[in-house]
Amino acid sequence: MSKREDFEQRTEELLIPILEKYEFELVDVEYVKEAGTWYLRAYIDKPGGIAINDCEVVSRELSDLLDQKDFIDDSYILEVSSPGLGRPLKKERDFARSIGAEVEIRTYRMVEGRKEFTGVLEKYDSESVTVSYEDGTKQNFDRKEIALIRLAFDF
Repeated sequence: MSKREDFEQRTEELLIPILEKYEFELVDVEYVKEAGTWYLRAYIDKPGGIAINDCEVVSRELSDLLDQKDFIDDSYILEVSSPGLGRPLKKERDFARSIGAEVEIRTYRMVEGRKEFTGVLEKYDSESVTVSYEDGTKQNFDRKEIALIRLAFDF
């Protein structure tokens, strides 16, 4: 397990009791370096959506626990936020909740001459994802070939 994965896992363990207390859902935790700065990000959600006050409450409690445990040596910025409209599907529950929803898929390499697809999520398992298109056709994608899958949104 990498240092990044360890920090993400340990942060998730600290977050779960906080989120259970408020009946929020953990969408994802990521520890990433952007433009020379480390960020520890927690994405949370609840039915009806997360408000700024929800993020603030969770951020304060998580920050206190992170200060107590002090397992991240690097200087970092803590961010707690909603996953947003273009929420990526990462965990089993994300896929299960999104059956029948329109998703956008980006692949690492060209598939049939393109790398971006939009369709309705029909089924998934640990190896593959199947979407259907408006014309009734279906397409199966190997999960290893998917760079990003997220809920589609129209404006």
